[in-house]
Amino acid sequence: MIPLSNFLVLAAVMFCISMAGIFLNRKNLLILLMCIELMLLSVNLNFVAFSHYLQDISGQVFVFFILTVAAAESAIGLAILVVLFRNRKTINVQALDTMKG
Repeated sequence: MIPLSNFLVLAAVMFCISMAGIFLNRKNLLILLMCIELMLLSVNLNFVAFSHYLQDISGQVFVFFILTVAAAESAIGLAILVVLFRNRKTINVQALDTMKG
């Protein structure tokens, strides 16, 4: 059986990679969205690990709700990304900072 600490270390590493991706890459909007999703998946891994460790199903049920919201968030984020690319011809974050009507 794999100990709980291994799962927590893996989730912490995933969270740190996603934070580094957000701070190091401030240009590409698609990579920023993927880093946010990786951050959410690391939190879900913590929920599942603690749920299994404590023999309580509520953490795993909560993960299903989080994944449902994450799927909707990804779909909306990618739809916004496609519209921005069609209008501006770029997904560069620095080029998208002006709000013109």
